[in-house]
Formats: sequence, C-alpha cells, structure tokens
Amino acid sequence: MSTTPVPRREAAFIFILITVALDMLALGVVIPVLPKLIVQFEGGDLRSAAHAVGVFGFAWAGMQFLFQPVLGALSDHYGRRPVVLASNLGLGLDYVFMALAPSLPFLFVGRLISGVTAASVATANAYISDITPPEKRAGRFGLIGAAFGLGFILGPAIGGALGEHDLRFPFWAAAFFSLANFVYGWFILPESLAPEKRTEKVVWRSANVIGSLNYLRTHPTLALFALALFLSYLAHESLPGLFVLYTEARYHWDASTTGWALAIVGISQTVVSGGLVRPTVARLGEKTTFAIALASGALGFLAYAFAPTGALFMAAPPLIALWGMANPSFQGLATRLAGQSEQGRLQGAFGSLRGVSGMVGPLLFTQIFAMSLSLDLFIGAGYFLAGLLLAASLFIGLKAIEKGSR
Repeated sequence: MSTTPVPRREAAFIFILITVALDMLALGVVIPVLPKLIVQFEGGDLRSAAHAVGVFGFAWAGMQFLFQPVLGALSDHYGRRPVVLASNLGLGLDYVFMALAPSLPFLFVGRLISGVTAASVATANAYISDITPPEKRAGRFGLIGAAFGLGFILGPAIGGALGEHDLRFPFWAAAFFSLANFVYGWFILPESLAPEKRTEKVVWRSANVIGSLNYLRTHPTLALFALALFLSYLAHESLPGLFVLYTEARYHWDASTTGWALAIVGISQTVVSGGLVRPTVARLGEKTTFAIALASGALGFLAYAFAPTGALFMAAPPLIALWGMANPSFQGLATRLAGQSEQGRLQGAFGSLRGVSGMVGPLLFTQIFAMSLSLDLFIGAGYFLAGLLLAASLFIGLKAIEKGSR
C-alpha cells in the first residue's frame, strides 16, 4: 500500500479521474463520425465500409497489443505521470493529423498512431493501484468507470452535433480536449509511484507481448482471471465495431441520433459505475456482483440483437451498463495478487489481452455484419455472439474468483 498521506492520495485520485474523463471525452467525440467518414471515403458503400472499419479496429488494437506492455513496464520504472502525459500529447497531435487526412490511407495511419499513444487507461489503473488500499480498489475502479461514462456522455453528443456540420469537426474537438488534458496534467497531475517503489531498471522481458503473457502464465490464478476478462473484452468489441453501422442499417440513424444514443449509453454507464459499484460490492461481495454484471450484459446483447425498433434497442443500455460492474470487481481481486512494483506489468498484460480482443473483435463482428447484409441473414448475429461470449466469461470468471479466494 502507498505511504502517501491520505489527503494527497485523495487529491491524486481526483486528478486522475479528471484526466481519464478528459481522455474519454476526446475518444468519445470521434466515435459517431469515424465510421461515417470511412463510408464517405468509400463512396457511400456500406458493405465496403464495414470491411474497412474492421481493418481499422484490428490495426488500432494491434498497436495497443504491441505497445501497452512497453508502456506498462516503463511506468513501473519511470513513474505513471510521464506515460500519461506522453499519451495525451501524442493523441492530441494525432487527432490533428486525422482531421487533415485527405484520403483513407492517411486516416488509417492516424489510427495506427493513436493505437500507440492511447495508453492512459492501463496506466490510470496502475495509478489507482498505487494510491489505493487493496480493499478499496474495486470501488475506485468503479469510479474510473464513471469517469469513462462521463466522457462518453458528452463526447458522442458533441461529436454527433459537430459531425452534422462537417465530419472533420469532431477530430479538431478531440485534439483540443487531448491537448488540454496534457496541459492540465503537466501542471496538476502528481506522480503516484514513489522512487523507492519503482523497478531498478526497465523489465524488458515483460515489456513485450510474449513477456507480458508469460507474466500471466507464471501466476495461474491471474491467467484464469485474464481468460475471463479476454472473453468479456472480446464481447465488448461488438459495441464500437457495430453500433454505428448496425443502427444506420437497421434503424436508419444519422450522426446526431447516433451521438445522442451513445450519450444515453454513457449516462447509464456513469450511473452504474459511479453510484452502484461500491454499495453493490459492499453488500453482495465481488463474486455475486460479478455474476449479476455478466448476466445483465448477456441479456443486454440479446436485446440489441433482437430489438425490432430503435426505441426498443435503446431499452437495452441499462443492462449493458450493469455489465460495467464486472471489471472493477475483477480488477480489485487481480491487483491483490500482484506486488506494487508489478502493477504496471499487470495492467500492461491485461492491456495486451485487450489488444488481442481488439484485433480479433472488429474483424470478427464487422465481417459477420457484412455477411449478414450480403446474404440477407439475421442482422443481429454479431450481438447474439457477444451475449454467448459473456456467458462463457461468467463461467470461467466464477472459477477464477473461487480459486483466488482459497
């Protein structure tokens, strides 16, 4: 546990919440318009755009997969603050590059760069582990989820509104938020990892994909946790991969409607993460909370898959939001099994797994969607598959929690 005095730990936690909220705001701004910009570059061909969206998602996650372990190991040695600042600066400059992209290949290069620089999530989780006692981490991770949700309430709404005027405007807004976040962090964000608690040198054997996964392999219980998280991560990829294209094809939503719908998703997530995680974990325990969360998420995906109208589709976000209680419970348990100087490597390893799911998921779900359009099959098949993945995650996750509690 950190030896930082309690008032400083509380202040640092507030700082990292604001940092995450600003980061997610920037990411959320471009969500409603990026697929539509790709459709524009593809001459309005929705099926071709679906293939391209899948490739973009695969490439972005591939960069995450390769670089998150590196950044996690660097943060264990140099501290969390410089990694967060570098991420924010890099994202801001990259959004400018994408705003000016004259063609689809340039836009693709921009997504590759953002995959490298978008590292603040894993580092923020390690930051929280640094400043929070183990028994309080699940609640704190829940509040991080609320900061995510706040960013996704405002971000898609702003992006959708700006995108109605010009699909490039949201990228300029995202650049502003990321660069403002960098300036804020430069002057305000404190370091969370004391020098005496850092690794003596960068542990390069874990600062790569193979070393990162080997780190999990040497901790069997963590490996089981990681498998359950991977399936959950994979199911989650159906949301950014399909939401915009699916609602446009099935319900004929424009950018503004999509942005407001995503804002409702963000509101639901914020209510759950900010208001329900801590009392639910305190009352029911992490295991029961996890089970309720995964079951709710699976039901939400089934509702997405079968909803015949947009109004019924929008009845599902509260169920999907309850799924957000699963990750804080898992993170709280997993961080207890790793030493303080290993938290960056742990989060880097989880980031690598998320990178794998991010590479597989966009291709998997967008190709299922494109095939559904081409062959006139069940258009909700991708979301149905996501529900099955969450059911498998629930089964494996309960086994991991049981093993970790022995």
